[in-house]
Amino acid sequence: MPKIDIETLKFILQRNEPDIRKIAGIMQEIEMELKAEEEEKALRPPPVKKQNVIMISDPDHIYRDKDIVGWIAQIPEDDDIVTSASRIHSAAHEFNTTPKGIRMPVETVGEACEVISAKFLKEQNIWIKSKTPLRVLPIDNKIPTNHSE
Repeated sequence: MPKIDIETLKFILQRNEPDIRKIAGIMQEIEMELKAEEEEKALRPPPVKKQNVIMISDPDHIYRDKDIVGWIAQIPEDDDIVTSASRIHSAAHEFNTTPKGIRMPVETVGEACEVISAKFLKEQNIWIKSKTPLRVLPIDNKIPTNHSE
């Protein structure tokens, strides 16, 4: 909903309503509503900070004790996922030929995900959804049947 300045609203009311008492009553109601809204905002809990996580199926517990990080990317549905890394490599190569890339070339996939603009990645049909690396959480891929597990 668009916001309007109180003084602008008062000026519009004065221009369209000849009765000053009516305008004063309307302005008083608006001020009471604004105060009530500010009090409600003050009572709200602070927003919860969130982080992203990638979960991989690990029923054999191969990755349980390893610290793994990764990035979230999207490619066209019909394309092979194996080509994802080579798409990032191609975008990085294109970026490194630009003036900015010549000054500060990217050398790792992590740097490529953080630094390369979407324009270069889009040309290679890949879209990076997480610029910073995410921790990967290995899980059993099972839902326990009773609550004691």
